[in-house]
Amino acid sequence: MAATEPRTDPLTREVVDLIATVVMRYHEEYELVASQHSLTGAQARVLGLLAREPAPMRHVARQLKCEPSNVTGIVDRLEARGLVERRPDPSDRRVKVAAATEEGRATADVLRDALDFAREPLAGLTSLERKMLRDLLRRMLGDEQPEDPGPAGDQPAKGG
Repeated sequence: MAATEPRTDPLTREVVDLIATVVMRYHEEYELVASQHSLTGAQARVLGLLAREPAPMRHVARQLKCEPSNVTGIVDRLEARGLVERRPDPSDRRVKVAAATEEGRATADVLRDALDFAREPLAGLTSLERKMLRDLLRRMLGDEQPEDPGPAGDQPAKGG
């Protein structure tokens, strides 16, 4: 009886373990930073998405891979705090979108800037290395996008 091949080689296992560790640390810090602003991690994630662009709840739910009813509850709580508002979708007035208010966008910026773990490991990488990492991650996600047209300078990250 022939020995079966391992499903993954040691290098692949190590890469998967490293990615899992990075994700775990990021989530731990995100929860901590969110709690310092009296938000849950889920509320902070929804606020971060809506600070980028208004979206219907079902779209946010798809991005977060959760039920729309969960997002509705989160948006209700963010709206009660004045961080999010609901308004008609300009392209279809029958649809409501959630959008970050000015205060919500400012809070999302503060949250993003407070994530040292997300920034510090990247600070030791050059701009070219960060772009390579970004492109590899996009490729892993099947989300290949054209490279930035800007110069691919080889400067270290400046804290963000």
